[in-house]
Order: sequence, then structure tokens, then C-alpha cells
Amino acid sequence: MSLTLDIVATWRAPRVTIRRLLAGGPREDRAIVFVMLACALIFVAQWPRLVRQAHFDDSIPLQALLGSALFVWLFLMPLFFYGLAAFSHLFARMVGGTGSWFGARLALFWALLCTAPLGLLHGLVAGFLGAGAALNLVGVLVWVAFLAIWLLSLAEAEGLGRT
Repeated sequence: MSLTLDIVATWRAPRVTIRRLLAGGPREDRAIVFVMLACALIFVAQWPRLVRQAHFDDSIPLQALLGSALFVWLFLMPLFFYGLAAFSHLFARMVGGTGSWFGARLALFWALLCTAPLGLLHGLVAGFLGAGAALNLVGVLVWVAFLAIWLLSLAEAEGLGRT
């Protein structure tokens, strides 16, 4: 399946989709592409908010805001996500998980990529409307969706909750 069709399928059945991705074997190249693509989309999602911030407060130029966001999202956050995936694997092991390090990474990176389109919506709301109830609502929606997809994918990757 194509990447976009897999993302849509994940919204309907995350465990089935991650099972299919894991069946392809431990492909680290695919995992790093997922996390880098997710981080790139999240970086792009920051643009409207940063433009709004630069427009209303000219103490920091837009180029500096964009440059720092680029550094954070494309260089630091992938490393953070690798660490978070390792921690989630160790935690899953403590509760009886039998999966692999790669499965934990794939579950996290795939959840990030699948919820990145909602992150784009969050960025648009932040840029056009600013802080308020709409931004909070979309932010909660993004977090709930991310956590649901990640935890279901991690449970499948670690062999937890199978009947």
C-alpha cells in the first residue's frame, strides 16, 4: 500500500496497519524516513504560528524563528524520539512485552507520521486564530489521536493485549 493509504488505514485500524508494517521485517531505513518525514511536517506546521509571532512581536525576526524551529524539529526531535521509543520499549518489557527495539521505534514514528496532518491543522489554527478555545480543542484532538495510535501500535508491536 502507499504511504497515504496506510495512514488512512491506521485511523481505522492501527493494530492491523502496524502489524502489516512489522511483517515487512526490521527496516531501519523505513523507520528513519517515517520520523524525519513526521518531523518535517511538524516543522512546516509551525510556520503559520511563527509568522503570526513575528508579525505581532518584531523583537525576533521571522528568519531566526524559522531557523531555530528547523534545528529543533529536524535535528534534535528525531534524537529525542529515538530515546522516547527506547524508554517505551523498556516500559513495555516491564509489563510483559515481548517485542523488539525496532517495533517500539516503528510504533512511535508511525504514530507521529499518522498524526502529522492534524498537526498541520493545529498550526493553521495557531497562525490564523491564535490562542483560544479553538486552538486548545485542536491541540487536545491531536494529543488524543497521537496517544491512541501510539499506544495501540506499541501494544501490537510488543505483543500486549493479544487475544
